Amino acid sequence: MSFWNSAIGSFIGFSLGGPLGMLIGAVIGSKIGSKKHANSNHRFTSNQQQQAAFFAALFACLAKLAKADGVVSTEEVEKVDNFIKERFKFPSEQRLFAIKVFNQAKDDNVSYEEYATQLAALLVSNKNALVVFYELLFELAMADGVLDPAEEALLRKTPSIFGIDLNLFNQLKDQFSGDSSDPYKVLGVTKDMSFDAIKKAYHKKRREFHPDTLISKGLPDELLDKAKEKFIEIQQAYETLEKKNSN
Repeated sequence: MSFWNSAIGSFIGFSLGGPLGMLIGAVIGSKIGSKKHANSNHRFTSNQQQQAAFFAALFACLAKLAKADGVVSTEEVEKVDNFIKERFKFPSEQRLFAIKVFNQAKDDNVSYEEYATQLAALLVSNKNALVVFYELLFELAMADGVLDPAEEALLRKTPSIFGIDLNLFNQLKDQFSGDSSDPYKVLGVTKDMSFDAIKKAYHKKRREFHPDTLISKGLPDELLDKAKEKFIEIQQAYETLEKKNSN
């Protein structure tokens, strides 16, 4: 699926509206003018709408988070560039779109909360995608090895906005600032829990991040690799604790 086509389709076919609609319109307005007639009768799927909104909101929120302390650092720019080139492997046109979204959102008058809230509404049935999204935000915030208070404030708000597990903030803060290989942190459990409780938590996370589940819920192809990495990490963490329990 072409992300560029889905972005245009989302904006024209669904009249996205809100801050994301205005952002996409500002970035690709000139493109829409030349393609509107050709696409005006085309029906775009809800997955295309979700994926266009996801990436527009992702780079908008990345921009707001990077600017939260008043300065976009070199490390943050490099991390965003890494997302575009290595994580998502965008071809040139999509890459340009993402950069334009980032730069436009960085200096506009829309708040981080407004972009995050609209994304949450559009992906209300896809909490798994929102969890992946949240981890990417954390990764950017920790790009320079320090969690700035302004960035931390936004990240603390995000689970409530997204309607995801409120404990994720502490779990990810520990993971990114400490030993990310700690199997207890990976599974979101504690050492004093029974193995049955740990096993239950593992199965829940495994179901949530199974590739088939994420595909069925419309997670963009460009993010499936990260989700698969998380699935493998969950599996390995459980196997470590299972071996420890059997000893």
